Amino acid sequence: MAERPRVVVTGTARRWSPSWWCTWLILKCLGARPLRSSVRHRCEPDNIDAVIIGGGDDISPSQYNQPPERDGEYDPDRDELEIAWIRWALENKKPLLGICRGSQLINVVLGGELDQNIRELRQLTYNRPGLLPTKQVFIEPKSKLAKICRKRKLRVNSLHSQIVKKAGVGMLAVGWDLDGFLQASEGQDEQTIIGVQWHPEYLFYVPSQVRIFRWLIKQ
Repeated sequence: MAERPRVVVTGTARRWSPSWWCTWLILKCLGARPLRSSVRHRCEPDNIDAVIIGGGDDISPSQYNQPPERDGEYDPDRDELEIAWIRWALENKKPLLGICRGSQLINVVLGGELDQNIRELRQLTYNRPGLLPTKQVFIEPKSKLAKICRKRKLRVNSLHSQIVKKAGVGMLAVGWDLDGFLQASEGQDEQTIIGVQWHPEYLFYVPSQVRIFRWLIKQ
């Protein structure tokens, strides 16, 4: 990578985006140059070193052949923009990090499936969303993610109601919560892909979470 890696960060088009600014802060502190991409923020794939697909509204179920939920909130234009970035990263062998919705979309692009609503399926974890690291995730000891974070059990936050039900082709499930829901996946072999269901950008004060971003820009 270049001396100052250029990292595309996708996300909401809203003017005020805490996720974008927290990601921006982490990347700047690590010596990278974050570039915002949304349906309102144009960014060309020139001299890009890595891609982060951020969190946000649910993915349109038509992307994985399911009917929409009655109260679903979808953004088809954002779906298409981020799918284009994922395919670009895959084709150009660029490091790719998916956060929450981003992890789901990477797996969908690779042929995976989602469970649209896990609220009623939870038994040992609660549905209340929160930014603090109050939820446990157990990481496969031999995974890349365990090596990156230097931990086999993580304390993470939780803002999601959907989950990856089936990992995409070439992706390995490597992290689960107490209910057994998939919380992390990664590319096999030389694929530089990691997807996490939580929001590490809001955990910028936790060393194990910052290491995920450091991994991305050091590839």
